[in-house]
Amino acid sequence: MTTKSSVGKANILALGKAFPHQLVMQDLLVEGYFKDTNCDDPELKQKLTRLCKTTCVKTRYVVMSQEILEKYPEFALEGLPTVRQRLEIANKAVTQMAIEASQACIKKWARPISDITHLVYVSSSEARLPGGDIYLAKGLGLSPNTNRVLLYFSGCSGGVAGLRVAKDIAENNPGSRVLLATAETTIVGYKPPNVNRPYDLVGVALFGDGAGAMMIGSDPTGPESPLFEMHTAIQNFLPDTEKVIDGRLSEEGISFRLDRDLPEIIEDNVKGFCDKLMGYYGPNEMAYNDLFWAVHPGGPAILNKLEKKLDLLPDKLNASRKALADYGNASSNTIVYVLEYLIEEGLKRKKEGKDGGPDLGLILAFGPGVTFEGILTKNLTV
Repeated sequence: MTTKSSVGKANILALGKAFPHQLVMQDLLVEGYFKDTNCDDPELKQKLTRLCKTTCVKTRYVVMSQEILEKYPEFALEGLPTVRQRLEIANKAVTQMAIEASQACIKKWARPISDITHLVYVSSSEARLPGGDIYLAKGLGLSPNTNRVLLYFSGCSGGVAGLRVAKDIAENNPGSRVLLATAETTIVGYKPPNVNRPYDLVGVALFGDGAGAMMIGSDPTGPESPLFEMHTAIQNFLPDTEKVIDGRLSEEGISFRLDRDLPEIIEDNVKGFCDKLMGYYGPNEMAYNDLFWAVHPGGPAILNKLEKKLDLLPDKLNASRKALADYGNASSNTIVYVLEYLIEEGLKRKKEGKDGGPDLGLILAFGPGVTFEGILTKNLTV
């Protein structure tokens, strides 16, 4: 009788990102959006101007372009069935971005692409059969033997949900290497402003497009340089909150509505969730400010509420705030950008002769459900 060899905790071995070519400056967004949609409502324009300032976003990347609007002018009109055209553009765009992000990640990983055994693909911006995982695998030239997992419509928590799934795979399949790829575009939900849908303007001011990729595996070998070790991953949903993050696919595309109580709901429940997650590490006296925080920046209100509830020092959410400023809320992708900035912060401190920062921390995201995703993690770069 043989005994199964033990497998260590899963590590994030490399990160990669990619974006569409269209860069949007937040300062120029309002005039451009209202011009493109032929709307001259001063009240709506004033509301969007205020929102653009409060979201703290400075730049974003988007698939939508003048060329697309010229080819599909119906996107800027109200009430027309355009989901087919939108998905044709979105499906192609997210695949291309996912390929580019994955290639960037694989290059940093520095092992042959043939060593990838599993693929986890995350998106809330496409709908097709077969799913985007097949097109990504084909575009990368992955082996037909690659085991695939597809996560659709997990929203902002999708990136961390994908990490949780990749962690389980890596720790239960010795020698496996899991490529996690996320890709999102807002073109599926692009709409003209409407006085009956003022909440649409929040999305206009906040959301961006892009892709992210991570390589996950246990027991690093050869050229691999692990970045984070994932200790415990958990998911909780809050009963009777299904309508707080409400997304619908219709003939006009996808529409999202975020309840204004979402930041308060997260505030009321985040401490219990974090305490539960920390409890898996064993009895300890670590305070919240002794940890690093990699939080999906759903919006400034969510970050502010979390910071206040947990009494965090102002610099604890720097990586999240920087990702929000530079890329907007890019849904599932954004956690990749946060982790990259977190690593950059630590390396900068070390270069200045300072301590690199806490080695233990939490990766958090919040999505439809309302769903909490969290991973207790060790930063191996500090």
